[in-house]
This record gives sequence, structure tokens and C-alpha cells, in this order.
Amino acid sequence: MATRLGLGLPQNRQYDLGKDVPDVARTAEGIGYDSLWVYERALFPEPATQGLYGIEGLPWPDSYRHVADPLVTLTLAAAATERVGLGTSVLVAPLHVPFQLARTLASLDAASGGRVIAGFGTGWSLDEYAASGIRPIKERGRVLDEVIDVCRAVWGPDPVRHHGPTTEIDSAVVGPKPARPIPVLLAAGTRRARERLVEHADGWLPTSVGIDEVAAQWHALQDLAAERGRQQPIRTVLRANARYSAKAHEGADRPPFHGSADQIVEDLFGYVELGMQEVLVDLQSTLRDAEELKDVAAEVHEKARAAGL
Repeated sequence: MATRLGLGLPQNRQYDLGKDVPDVARTAEGIGYDSLWVYERALFPEPATQGLYGIEGLPWPDSYRHVADPLVTLTLAAAATERVGLGTSVLVAPLHVPFQLARTLASLDAASGGRVIAGFGTGWSLDEYAASGIRPIKERGRVLDEVIDVCRAVWGPDPVRHHGPTTEIDSAVVGPKPARPIPVLLAAGTRRARERLVEHADGWLPTSVGIDEVAAQWHALQDLAAERGRQQPIRTVLRANARYSAKAHEGADRPPFHGSADQIVEDLFGYVELGMQEVLVDLQSTLRDAEELKDVAAEVHEKARAAGL
């Protein structure tokens, strides 16, 4: 079975939200991509109060200065397409009111004919939590737990009931319902996050930090699933943050998914052999405009399929 290939939608500064998102979405579907994806970055602190991912001294990428709202972007793509999956990789769930997030995702799934993939994470930015977090950042794991519970309740049969720290629903009719059960996928790099995934989610959203690290995380997740007796398969969608260049990147220190289309495709194989069922290639950060994004997306897809992926 061919590996499913996804494409990151244009959310950064060089793209026109209203014009380029539907255009790229339609083109990607026509090329043959299986899914379209968005990510969330709420703000860019200046000066930075902490490094990227909370790592001291690691600068935030300039592309984070302007990131369009993920659910608005995904809605624009949904209206312009008919077949492709519509995923979030990831929404920082504790920055959203659980009930409203559940309703929005249900409405988008109903409108798109059952194509939404809900990818959640806890985030790490102190500034984003100060601006938008519904609870302090130290409680982000518990908030994500409740987001998942509220989503399952709201998406399920009426009457909806939920009693939790942030959300109280005594008994209510809540619609529209999703067109089909929305899969919940999680980013999970820690033991507690893996436990949450094994117990409450449908799949995993790793990032291409390096094949050895992803392999270690994947084996740890599989071991935990076996330990807990999980029968349901774990769906996997790898986020490949690509930095495309027309010329091949030379040197042994090339990071994963940095370089030419051939090199990006070459890097796909190791992750697919590891067991990643779907790869989301996000090409947008280093490209000039939507025309270049469409051209490179077509080249990567063509080379990947020609190589047997």
C-alpha cells in the first residue's frame, strides 16, 4: 500500500490567506496529495522570553512571526476541496476553550463530509499561555485530558454531559455532529504523553527530529501499548518540516528534509520503513510564494511516487 502523503497549507507571511490557501488546496488535491495540514503558533514574543521549545538560547524561526489561524486556514481549504483529509499538526489544545473547540471541529467535519483529523499537543510557550491559555502552563496536561474528554462528549450522542475542571455540561443537545468519528492524534514525546495517547487517542504525530529519536519514541510507544493491552492500531502521521533548495544540500551534516526534492524524498524512506503510515511534508517556510509552493509540492509528490512510496 502506498504511503499517504500530506502537504502543509500556506500560513506564513509571504502568502495571501484568502487567495493562496484555496488555490494551493485545490492544486494539492489535483496533484494527488492525500491530506492537507495546518499548525498553530499564536504569537511571536519580542524580545523572546524563552528559547524555541523552551530551550535556552535557541532562537524562534522568523517564519513564526506571522502564522495564520489554523482553523480558519483549514476551513478555507475544506471549502475548496472534496477528497483530501484536513488535519491539524498540531493545535495547542490548552489555548482553546474545550467546548468551543469541540463544536468548531464537529462543524468543520460535518461541512467537509467527514475529513477532519484532530491533532492536539500541549505546547511549550510561556507567552502563548499568558495570552490565551485557559489555565496556567503547568496544568497543560490536565487541560489536554479534558479537551479530549469534552470533544468525545460533544461529538457523541445527545444528551451531552460533562463535568470537569473547566467545562460543565449538565445535559444538552449539541449539534451539528461530525459526519463520522473524528480521529484524535497526539504529539507524545514524554512518558505521560505516551500514556495519554495509548489510553485516549487514535494516533501519534511525531516530528522529523531525526530517524534515531523518532525510532526510539515509536518503540517506546509500541511497548507501552503492548504493556497496557491496547488492541487498536496506532495511526502515525509524521510531520516533516522541510527546507527546500533547488540545488542539492552538500555535506554530511544535512538535517532531515533539508535540500532538493530528491533529497527530501530520499529522507522519506527511513521513516516509512520505521512504520510511519503517512508523512506530512511542510514546504512553505523557505518558498517565495504560492506558485513556487505548488511547483515544489508537485515535484516532491511526483518523485515520491516514482520512487515507489
